[in-house]
Amino acid sequence: MKEFNVVELQSTFYRIPRLTTVKKWRENSPSNFIFTVKAFQGITHPRDSPTWRKSRIRPNQNYGEFKPTEEVYESWRATKQVCEALSAPIVIIQTPQTFKDTPENQKNVESFFTTIDRGGLLIGLEPRGWEKESILKICKTLDLIHVTDPFMSIPLYTLNGKVAYFRLHGSPPGRRMYSYKYTDDNLQTLKKIVKESNTEQIFVMFNNVTMYEDAKRFIKLLI
Repeated sequence: MKEFNVVELQSTFYRIPRLTTVKKWRENSPSNFIFTVKAFQGITHPRDSPTWRKSRIRPNQNYGEFKPTEEVYESWRATKQVCEALSAPIVIIQTPQTFKDTPENQKNVESFFTTIDRGGLLIGLEPRGWEKESILKICKTLDLIHVTDPFMSIPLYTLNGKVAYFRLHGSPPGRRMYSYKYTDDNLQTLKKIVKESNTEQIFVMFNNVTMYEDAKRFIKLLI
């Protein structure tokens, strides 16, 4: 927290922490420190997803894929509680590669986002394997921030230029996921992307094994 002013919580994707623990994180942080939260996988990932192995829950068939089930909506409510306890402004929802933009899936996504209580939260959606037309339609219609790795694709929708959210997953353009250290040239390219973005606020989150060092190096470039 001495080095950064924002962090993305990814542990919340695997399982929801106790609210008492979450409140301590907030209490022990500077008042201007920003938490963003990755939504619990119960919203998006079906029970056969390998990501459930890190969870203490044995999911049934009602979890994931934005299904109109109590399990999915409870997963959202639990995520929202964590966000509220942290005063987090943004929650990120990432879909699995298996969740394609079929008509049924798009219908479930629309139903989910038009039904839930957002409570003032901004929501970023990171769909993987979707066609651009589907992404733009969903994000624009439902007021969702299109979350991307900028080395792979530039966001298609940023709430009318208000907020962009970048998640950097590895070697540009993603050939070596996670186990990659960004080069100086990579970071210069990223700086150019940020500077040329016509967006009021940009979150840049490194999601690789050397994320701590890479993020510090990038901050120095921006100063």
